[in-house]
Amino acid sequence: MKGDTINATNTGNRGRFAMAVKRSTCFRAVLLVMALLGSGVALAQTEAAKAADDCEAAVSDAVKRMRGRDAQDVQFIKSKRVLTPSTDDETSLKGEGRYRGTSGRTMPFSYGCAINTKTGATSGVVFRDLAVIEDKPFQPDLTHVSVIDCEGAAVQSLKSKHPRAGRIVLDGETRQLRPAPDERIALEGRGALERAPGMNSSPFTYRCEVEPRSGRIVSIQTTL
Repeated sequence: MKGDTINATNTGNRGRFAMAVKRSTCFRAVLLVMALLGSGVALAQTEAAKAADDCEAAVSDAVKRMRGRDAQDVQFIKSKRVLTPSTDDETSLKGEGRYRGTSGRTMPFSYGCAINTKTGATSGVVFRDLAVIEDKPFQPDLTHVSVIDCEGAAVQSLKSKHPRAGRIVLDGETRQLRPAPDERIALEGRGALERAPGMNSSPFTYRCEVEPRSGRIVSIQTTL
């Protein structure tokens, strides 16, 4: 009976050991398959990225060839890339980019091309310039607004802050009109101030807000 107990125990241990080995082998096989699948996905992503880069290189050549000197510094917006399978052997790539003209103006464009998934060859390259939407310049109604009064108020504000101030100069080249809250008009600019006669001039900025209907100066801000 004791021998039977020992034999039964040994048989049970061998069974459990064999089962553990099988589980371990199966687990390693699963990990191997997952690793192979992962490497396959990574390889596919790498190949897709390379094909997209090749396509954009062909588009860049086409833009430079068609626009000549007007196409400089061609760039592509990576986040706009869209890859779409069209057939079993071909994938289309669409996206957007921009180039800089000789005048310094930036021109956006859209593009597309076909990529052979087996050979990586690029074909059917097309691009189209996109319309540039320019902001309209701010053109307020100055019928009741006096720029001179606004800048005079800025000078008086500086004098009240610096009673010993000497010469105060406003730079007319920096004068700008901007929209302000509550449909007001803001006049901004820069100038130079002598804190006291004989001292070196210090630069300052000013901002004057005006109510356009009445021409009333609402606020004056100066920063030295």
